[in-house]
Amino acid sequence: MRTFLAVCLLALCLPATADQRLFYQPLNRDANVTPAQWQQLWHATVAQGGKALIVQWSAYGDSDFGGAQGWLANSLRSARAQGLQVVLGLYMDPAYYQRVDELDGEGLSSYWKAQLGRSLTQYQQLRQAWQLSVEGWYLPMELDDQHFRDPARREALFSQLQAFNRQLDKPLHISAFSAGKLSPRVNAAWLDQLAGLGLTVWWQDGAGTGRLPPLVRQGYEQALPCRIGVVREAFRQVSAPGQIFRAEPTEPKLVGGCHLEAVFDLRYRPWARGVLPQN
Repeated sequence: MRTFLAVCLLALCLPATADQRLFYQPLNRDANVTPAQWQQLWHATVAQGGKALIVQWSAYGDSDFGGAQGWLANSLRSARAQGLQVVLGLYMDPAYYQRVDELDGEGLSSYWKAQLGRSLTQYQQLRQAWQLSVEGWYLPMELDDQHFRDPARREALFSQLQAFNRQLDKPLHISAFSAGKLSPRVNAAWLDQLAGLGLTVWWQDGAGTGRLPPLVRQGYEQALPCRIGVVREAFRQVSAPGQIFRAEPTEPKLVGGCHLEAVFDLRYRPWARGVLPQN
């Protein structure tokens, strides 16, 4: 009864725009959350208007978070039981951003092919072992207009994603962010081309990382076609470049309009504080 009352009171204090779609980035330290806490967290998420959970990855390097009977799989079964839809992330290489910095041409193309192969293996294992009903799959390797500034790179990526997507049984989600290396128009056309493959493409608004000035970010967002979703960052980065990432919670700027919106990350939302460690 107390938990229900607390959720109701919290709902009165939050903005009317609901967190209908929330990203969740699993971390090994979340293994300390108890089953009862997960159940309460998912209950509160639904009470805040939550409908879908986009899980960033189900394997990160050597960690699979306990596998089919581990804490992540069990927590997501609990989320499903509370009525949340799940888009489940695949495999993430911890060295991904370093590798795309280092590689070029055929080297980058080969690396992407290998990583998509790892994600395909993960997808097959998830379907066979996890027994979890999902609405889609999320590819954790984020895109940006710095590493894919070259049209040849974007074309190679398009072909690989097209082949990868054909092997999945549910829609594939992928996200991108802007570093100011492509014009808003060219960036929007690129993401729209990827969406034309049947992918659900998300663009990160960059409000939390603050890489670009607000007016520049606004220009990129305004150029996006309606079928590109927007991820609202519910944090403010406080760590300097090159340091271990640290951030403080902020209120995401949900604006509605023609774009689907999602919030990153569940960890920074008020009802998750004290349950999911933030830094």
